[in-house]
Amino acid sequence: MRKVAVVGVGMTKFSGKQNKTAVELFTEAATDAISESNIKPKDLHALFLGNCLSDFAEGQMHIQAFCADNIGAAGIPANRYENACASAAAAIRDAFISVAGGFYDIVIAGGTETAAKMGTPLATRTFAMASDSRYEFSAGITFPGVFALLSHLYSRRYGVPIERLKNQMALVSVNSHYYGARNPKAQFQKEITVDDVLKSFMVATPIQLQDCCPFTDGASAVILTSEEIARKLTPKPVFIAGVGQASAGNLLTQKDSLPRIRSRELAAKQSYDMSGLGPKDIDVIELHDCFSIATIIALESLGFFDYGKSGEAIEKGETRIGGKIPVNVSGGLKAKGHPIGATGAAQVYEIVKQIRGECGDRQVEGARTGMTDCLGGDGGTLCNIILQRGW
Repeated sequence: MRKVAVVGVGMTKFSGKQNKTAVELFTEAATDAISESNIKPKDLHALFLGNCLSDFAEGQMHIQAFCADNIGAAGIPANRYENACASAAAAIRDAFISVAGGFYDIVIAGGTETAAKMGTPLATRTFAMASDSRYEFSAGITFPGVFALLSHLYSRRYGVPIERLKNQMALVSVNSHYYGARNPKAQFQKEITVDDVLKSFMVATPIQLQDCCPFTDGASAVILTSEEIARKLTPKPVFIAGVGQASAGNLLTQKDSLPRIRSRELAAKQSYDMSGLGPKDIDVIELHDCFSIATIIALESLGFFDYGKSGEAIEKGETRIGGKIPVNVSGGLKAKGHPIGATGAAQVYEIVKQIRGECGDRQVEGARTGMTDCLGGDGGTLCNIILQRGW
């Protein structure tokens, strides 16, 4: 298996409703990634595109072919990945496999979405299609409801009083907005307080508005190459050291592990085993904080804190820069934004920038190794990617 490097990354500004189409947004991100890589579109061998809802947002299927054409790479194989919120992460994983296996030498992977363009009612309805449409959605389940359920299960299983858990969740959001305010590409660039979170309206007890990520329009792209080519293109290649992906069924079939997400534990083990690394080796992580409780749960399943203890660690500042494991210093899904099909690629974008030391006043000093964690649906897909400095 060949070593695979990220040699260029690109990302649009994340925001609410944009006038650009999903194809135009991806073209913007891809153009930046291609330019940064010192290649030309004709050098690309394939496109791996994460996109979840362009059918509903824009009435546009087959988006991957139009993206390939728009970036100047018409004719290359182009495939679309729909893995709910983990769409782009799955696309990058498969792109990695194709280069590692020697089938392609230079590929582009990423994602694009115009989720905000749909408006809240349609976006909520279409997001919920990533849960079990027969047994869950028909019972009134939407994702705020899923994570509210996980909050109560977490509180009961680990003996954390719900009021204390709500405060810990609020700190997650406060931390995300603190870093989002320092990220020019983030959707929300304003700090908030614990009181702001606790006074926001209740969405699904105990999930409040400021515990929830927004609907977002945006795109991100990465260029992957073999090590031999990467060494010729950039003095700062960032290598993919390990990848993992796992799946799960509906909430009922996951009942014995909840609130832990079993697919996350399986995917994380794959990425740790492939890289030969463990939680202690990770300098910074971008994880899937679609709701603030998701951060608390993920940190434990990924091995950074004991089960039932990550909330205490957040209270102590252990997830901020200077702490044990800096989390979502991009602003995460909560403040940076969550354009579903692009989120996994945006996480990789941030980790690459951190490893290169290009993040200004939210830079994790000395970051050499980073991890991404991207969840699709209610645990139906989970992808982890570990990246490492290559110079």
